[in-house]
Amino acid sequence: MKGMYWKSSNKSVLYYLALAVVSIFGMYLVEYFRYEKVQEYYSEKIEAAKLTAKAFQEIKRYKESKNIKIDLDSDPSGSGLIGEFFTPVTSNLGSLKAKQSSINPNFGALVLEYLIQAGVKKGDAVAVSLSGSFPALNIAVYSAAKVLELKLVIISSLTSSQWGANDPEFLWPDMEIFLYTQGIFPYKSSGYSWGGIEDQAFGMSKEASKNLQNSASKNSLPMLHSKNYSDSLEERIGLYSSVIPYSEYKAYINVGGGTVSVGTKKNSGEFSPGLNLKHPIVHDGRDSVMRRFANLGIPIIHLVRVEELATQNGFTIQPKKLPEIGEGKIFKRSEYDPRLAAAVLAGILVLLYIFFKRDHFIEEDRDESL
Repeated sequence: MKGMYWKSSNKSVLYYLALAVVSIFGMYLVEYFRYEKVQEYYSEKIEAAKLTAKAFQEIKRYKESKNIKIDLDSDPSGSGLIGEFFTPVTSNLGSLKAKQSSINPNFGALVLEYLIQAGVKKGDAVAVSLSGSFPALNIAVYSAAKVLELKLVIISSLTSSQWGANDPEFLWPDMEIFLYTQGIFPYKSSGYSWGGIEDQAFGMSKEASKNLQNSASKNSLPMLHSKNYSDSLEERIGLYSSVIPYSEYKAYINVGGGTVSVGTKKNSGEFSPGLNLKHPIVHDGRDSVMRRFANLGIPIIHLVRVEELATQNGFTIQPKKLPEIGEGKIFKRSEYDPRLAAAVLAGILVLLYIFFKRDHFIEEDRDESL
């Protein structure tokens, strides 16, 4: 019986060095010769981004025509969509970095991608909750919806956090109505809430309340009438259900941190930024509109934590000028060339085969000589 024993390799160090060099060079080739792969629905995304940029320009043009100052320190792209640090109708604290990062027309394309991933098709009905805190994201939602020819049922808030649409003379409803009358979008809100604490603008001054009342009267806004959280929740669901049964909506889009839409702080981790297709079972926090829709299996598009969304999708953080149309991973992605990777792998395998086969023949010759 032949014994088993360890036999050391008779290959020189040069053999292993050559194999290592070939392998590393092959990896370099695969990394270096990546290519830009155009993503699905590219033309629709470009259309949504262009429409968003057009709406931005219309808002800027309107402000300039009314001699409304655009502060380039806080709004370096000159969009006219960044508000002030504080005004009487400012509802709560806000992040300037987040507001600046939202001034990107490619968010229109991102919302469109989320809608398509959610299974929404042309002509479908989508429920929407908008915040005066992020007028640029509101516009992005409208742009994506218009490209997909969606039917929107919308509830918006009047007030805004810092740096949002908090100019008492040019709140989000003013922007929305202006874009509607200019024929940019076919959408107007079906109802407006006061926003702020408990969605009732609690704690605001008499001057702020007067400004809000004036805006509502001037624009003949359909205001929600509930006086507390629970009633507001039911009124919102009732408004959505007055158009179609709310179980038949194909998605729910939320912009910002509206209390009744999202819930209280205990609800903050219930939904992730972006598209939510599955809803975890959560018992903490108060009931919310988002939870109602999610419990029916309806996809949720949650537009919050703007910097996180921007980073995930390759968008510029705090752009100094309006970003170019087509920026980001949702349009094109750098990908490996599978043919080159396969060729490099095949080359390494052939090299291994040749060397090991050579060893086999050498061993056979040595055995025959014995």
